[in-house]
Amino acid sequence: MRIGYFLSSEEYSPGQLLEQAKGAERAGFQGLWISDHYHPWVDAQGQSAFVWSMIGALSQATGLPITTAVTCPTVRIHPAVIAQAAATSAVLTGGRFRLGVGTGEALNEHIFGDAWPELDVRLEMLEEAVEIMRGLWTGENYSHHGKHYTVENARIYTLPEQPVEILVSGFGPKAIEAAARIGDGYVSVMPDGDLVDRFRKAGGGSKVAQGGFKAAFADTAEEGARIAYEKWPNAGVPGELSQVLPTPKHFEQASQLVTKEMAAESFVCGNDPEKHLEMIRKYADAGFDEIYVANSGPHYQGLFDLYAREILPKIG
Repeated sequence: MRIGYFLSSEEYSPGQLLEQAKGAERAGFQGLWISDHYHPWVDAQGQSAFVWSMIGALSQATGLPITTAVTCPTVRIHPAVIAQAAATSAVLTGGRFRLGVGTGEALNEHIFGDAWPELDVRLEMLEEAVEIMRGLWTGENYSHHGKHYTVENARIYTLPEQPVEILVSGFGPKAIEAAARIGDGYVSVMPDGDLVDRFRKAGGGSKVAQGGFKAAFADTAEEGARIAYEKWPNAGVPGELSQVLPTPKHFEQASQLVTKEMAAESFVCGNDPEKHLEMIRKYADAGFDEIYVANSGPHYQGLFDLYAREILPKIG
């Protein structure tokens, strides 16, 4: 089982993300996730760096594998452009880059005024986008005239030795079945064994399954819960709202219904190593092969020290 670190582009500046990547590597983490957002979820998070610039910088700052968690290659950026960006990222990292994709959120994808499609249409778009990207990664002259996208006489010249692996995020049955059908792996942020089992039975087989969770490292669990609620109240917003609300202000309004206790439920708060190990075990028992932990708040060096001393040596 591989334990990695999740870089939260919504909360930290580019310099802090680079500092965290280096710190994670020194602590013994084995990979990086990085979020791909145009906006933070709420203004209190305060950042949202362009992920492709960050991956270029990370490729020179660390030797860890990098996966986007996750990119939406359908609305805000055309899949032909994502294909080029991912190919360059794979070259810069010496093949250590994997493209995590999903159907996205209106929060990031609405910015040009496009209609936000319903789920079935978004899944159609994602499947067609994956087809286009893989077609372009052959290195041949490529054209595509599909239901949602047109590509004419395009060729990507800067390519890695092997095509980029595509890992697909999914929560509901339709998305998980699509992930099993079109993906080289599966991504989730819930320690739910039923989801992993559905992915494997739907055709995912032994493909890699990545999971991730959030922590708020602090001297006490109470202080961690305060940080989690201040920075990520949206963690308690239920159902499909995270896919359809269009702005940070809307998430802030919805988060008024979320209590500190509700927000903290999805975090590991404080500095108790057993709490962190317990969460890792939940993901391991659910069948995930790789588990990525994100920190919220200013104490990320404390989390790195804890994991180097108390967590990573205990993970076989």
